[in-house]
Amino acid sequence: MTKTMETIMTAFAEQSQDAIPVHAVSAETYEQLIHGADARTQAALTALAYLPKSGKTVILPNPEGGIERVVTGVGSTADRWDFAGLPSQLPPGLYRFEGLPASRATDAALAFALGHYRFGRYKKGESSEAKLVWPEGADRAYVEAAAEAVALVRDLVNTPGNDMGPAELADAARALAARYGAAFSTIEGDELKAANYPLIHAVGIGSPRAPRLIDFTWGDSAHPKITLVGKGVCFDTGGLDIKPDSGMLIMKKDMGGAAHALGLASMIMRLGLKIRLRVLVPAVENSISGRAMRPLDVFNSRAGLTVEIGNTDAEGRLVLADVLADASSEHPAAILDFATLTGAARVALGPELPALFCNDEAMAAGLLAASAETRDPFWRLPLWQPYAADLEGKTADLNNVASGGFAGAITAARFMEKFGANGVRWAHFDV
Repeated sequence: MTKTMETIMTAFAEQSQDAIPVHAVSAETYEQLIHGADARTQAALTALAYLPKSGKTVILPNPEGGIERVVTGVGSTADRWDFAGLPSQLPPGLYRFEGLPASRATDAALAFALGHYRFGRYKKGESSEAKLVWPEGADRAYVEAAAEAVALVRDLVNTPGNDMGPAELADAARALAARYGAAFSTIEGDELKAANYPLIHAVGIGSPRAPRLIDFTWGDSAHPKITLVGKGVCFDTGGLDIKPDSGMLIMKKDMGGAAHALGLASMIMRLGLKIRLRVLVPAVENSISGRAMRPLDVFNSRAGLTVEIGNTDAEGRLVLADVLADASSEHPAAILDFATLTGAARVALGPELPALFCNDEAMAAGLLAASAETRDPFWRLPLWQPYAADLEGKTADLNNVASGGFAGAITAARFMEKFGANGVRWAHFDV
């Protein structure tokens, strides 16, 4: 368990009669609270002109100057994020939900846990001392697994590039694999070229920090094989087609796809799901040097297709191409890849709605149903076949960027599809 996770899980306590009640009320249930409350509570809420909106919290005092109860607003439809602000809104003390439906207990506990997250590696932050009695009916195993996974993802993404290069990302993956007894290996530096991962090598060789392929497997080989792939570009300068400074200021997060894959793997292994899991992360730094790839360079790929470099800043799809070819060759039950791949996806859908591409209708329907059930939304975009023609290369089989300036998220997904997923169910999340 990481230090961050230890801090998060101290947010919970066992049952205590001294805990301060927290009433979660929506516009529909607020009147019930008012009618059932004592005169002092009614008067306080009326004086405050309280309206039950999601995340709006009021603290009601008792005659001795302490806290008698807390009222917090939630939406009409279940959403775990209704509860995420509580740790930062409550004074130190022990609290318990009162009248919370069992159907919302798990979400409330998970949100409370995540509300305790602080990234304190470099700057000591204020930690909440508000603690919560485990809500009755909460699935503790799920809450702990999900909170740990999210904390891992956040810690990895928040760590700056000088402390989160390919080697450090591999160390984090190695530690995770060791914790659950997974078989772990890496291929590093020039060995990538010898092992037929030429695109990973081409992207990462411009940095003095050697590129590598992170690979681990876990679970019973008799169970369905699921392969998770994560883009691990630990910092992206844009290469010789250099990014502007405004773009580079957020590029420590360009390994966010790898962080997602490791977080999901953490949940799968901790919960002991009946899956034969494989995790593949190409970990590179896209840097500028005399060894860096150039515009119009041509490279072979693991799949045998040649690729012309139309833009060195479209490096994520290159490293993923070799990995998808590897993953598909084993014909797993499904491949899921996660990548901070395109700004075009953010332009199309905004920052809170990741794009999903999927080559299988049943798989897409299942993912969308799970998305709705967990209130963790994404939106499916099409693998539009006619746009594939925009990726044809002049001196190679493919160019890594489309000839037009439109539909960048779709053409990136179409590029990746060329290198794998033939006959294999595949979902690509542009996060």
